[in-house]
Amino acid sequence: MLTVAVLISGTGSNLRALLEATEEPAYPARVVVVGADREADGLDHAADYDIPSFTVQYAHFTDREQWGAELAAQLRVWNPDLIVLSGLMRLLPASVVAAWRGRIINTHPAYLPEFPGAHGVRDALAAGVAQTGASVILVDDGVDSGPILAQERVSVLPGDDEQSLHERIKLVERRLLIDVVRRVADGELDLAAASAPVPQPR
Repeated sequence: MLTVAVLISGTGSNLRALLEATEEPAYPARVVVVGADREADGLDHAADYDIPSFTVQYAHFTDREQWGAELAAQLRVWNPDLIVLSGLMRLLPASVVAAWRGRIINTHPAYLPEFPGAHGVRDALAAGVAQTGASVILVDDGVDSGPILAQERVSVLPGDDEQSLHERIKLVERRLLIDVVRRVADGELDLAAASAPVPQPR
């Protein structure tokens, strides 16, 4: 059984979907802890499922490295097989990424490498594209630059605003996330291989 820690910043809608998936007896993963970088509404989902949670408030630390050190200490208590960033609106320090390299995945509301960063939905609308998408990636030291594990296109409809488009993208994000976690747990998706450096031509 794959053990999963989920890190959030907001309402935790993707977290909720993953928790619902784990209720299926055949689903091969379980969320063991939920963490947040602030007092997030999504922590209520952990409480609903009797899952332990913790908060490492970014505002209480002088810099990102100190925050990351405490976050890593909390995660080590649970020693999860996989860490899911589900709406965590903070870049993890390099030290945290290094400690769990190849075991951290992130959802993103765009068809990467298009529209990386914190405003993927807004940026897609501003660009006037006909399609954007949702992606699940393996986290590296960059901003939404890690290997892509799954992605799917989402059409931009006439009259879409940021909220309406994001809600449709979230539906796809949830499905992709649940499937990626299942594939990792079943051994269908090898994150170590996905995170290995690509050999450069000599």
